[in-house]
Amino acid sequence: MTGATLARPLRRPPAVALTETDRIRLLKFVGVFAVGGTERQVVMLGEGLDRSRFDLHMACFNRTGELLKQVTVDPDRVVEYHIQKLYDPSSVQERLRFARYARAHGIQIVHTYSFYANVFAIPAARLGRVPVVVASIRDTGAYMTPMQCRVQRAVCRLSDRVVANADAVKRWLVDEGYDERRIDVIRNGIDTSRFGKRATPGRLHHELGLPPDAPLIAVLSRVSPIKGLEFFLEAAAVVGAKIPEARFLIVGKAAVPDAVYQRRLEAYANQLGLGDRVVFTGLRMDVPEVLDEVSVSVLPSLSEGLSNVLLESMAAGVPVVATRVGGTPEVVLDGVTGMLVPPRDPGALVHAILAILEDRELANRLGQAGRARVVERFSVHEMVRQTEQLYARLLRGSGHDLES
Repeated sequence: MTGATLARPLRRPPAVALTETDRIRLLKFVGVFAVGGTERQVVMLGEGLDRSRFDLHMACFNRTGELLKQVTVDPDRVVEYHIQKLYDPSSVQERLRFARYARAHGIQIVHTYSFYANVFAIPAARLGRVPVVVASIRDTGAYMTPMQCRVQRAVCRLSDRVVANADAVKRWLVDEGYDERRIDVIRNGIDTSRFGKRATPGRLHHELGLPPDAPLIAVLSRVSPIKGLEFFLEAAAVVGAKIPEARFLIVGKAAVPDAVYQRRLEAYANQLGLGDRVVFTGLRMDVPEVLDEVSVSVLPSLSEGLSNVLLESMAAGVPVVATRVGGTPEVVLDGVTGMLVPPRDPGALVHAILAILEDRELANRLGQAGRARVVERFSVHEMVRQTEQLYARLLRGSGHDLES
């Protein structure tokens, strides 16, 4: 996924200050702090929690990544648990260490995110007698093997709740055999105030050596086969033939296992005759500024949970074209706040991109409606509020009441 500097922590003064021992002792477990959709949401949520009510701890497998500098938790409370595999003897020792940490610090809620953290930390939290355990699942299994899906389902039965970030993810979980009554949907949130400022017009064009008036059609995503980037390149070749001044960006980087895929994409772009009209920018941490100069934001994914990139693009007032997969239709209302197309259909991408580029009124209408929808329904404030309410409700239900 692409990166962006996160908002500063939300701070709400309490009506009555609570002592440190009165606060809810919460531990969040995420794999690493690299730039990714889940990681950004975890950090943003942690920074947004009311620290007068929540005493936050964090855990990870590796205390590394671009987002780590955004974490304001004391470094002693960001603890690493090193494992090579989930099921080898060393992982058992690390689970025992996690359980001891939870007991020693009186952790009341453990919230884990995605497959590896769920499978590692949920049983350990139960061993550590943590009153409330929450799992988060934020996709529809596209990155997991069937065996991993079965393992995660079994482990999540030990949790009190599973939090999904889209109705589509919840439906998939129910189809997989999860108990619908124990699934809550809390959608992603972003700080909309950071987008659409257009502070330095033309900076990105100049930096990338692009013609100053070139319309930019961009995909902002992790470079991975599941993102359908070859279909974007095929569409770009057709759009570029019709609008020669257009330029195409792929903003993001490949994880190590996907490095070969990126090289194939670069070769495919040359094969399609795109040449220097397509730019692979790599990872960028200035997404709001990038979006200031983008004419159309495209997400050609084959599978999605709920995309941060779509929310960010819409918050910036950029018209979006996205595939009708996963939770995307929960964000993009076709023809109203953006345009939806079938996956694996470069012809449909071409049609939608050209419609926006050739009709300024349509582009403006989609951009304005998209921003309004994100401001109304996908704010970081609402995400934090719903999560805090869930924590308090579960803790009360466990018999560890705390006035909220």
